[in-house]
Amino acid sequence: MTGTHVALLVVTLFTAAIDIGIAAADLAGARFVLANSAEVGVPRSWLPWLGALKLAGAAGLLLGLSDALRPLGAAAACGLVLLYLGALVFHLRARVLYNLAFPGFFFAVAVASLALTVSF
Repeated sequence: MTGTHVALLVVTLFTAAIDIGIAAADLAGARFVLANSAEVGVPRSWLPWLGALKLAGAAGLLLGLSDALRPLGAAAACGLVLLYLGALVFHLRARVLYNLAFPGFFFAVAVASLALTVSF
């Protein structure tokens, strides 16, 4: 296994894990999720859908670790990049900058997963 393969495995597993975690918070209606979504103007009714998208992205990333399903992993990573780009836009539009690092971090990790997935 090459260093790039190890990086792909580690980054993909990390990205999937954090997406599963934040999806669980979305689906459970965690207090910090409700407060943040209200502050940036995301309707509460969107949270289950956003959680489902994050879970689907994590599943796609994990399935994409298989060589045969690598395109699925790339599509999942691309979807997560777009999802978190939208989160950044919502934060910037609402001028909620004090916690911009959170969607920024999720965005960066999704970009790293996408870059590594398409590099194979």
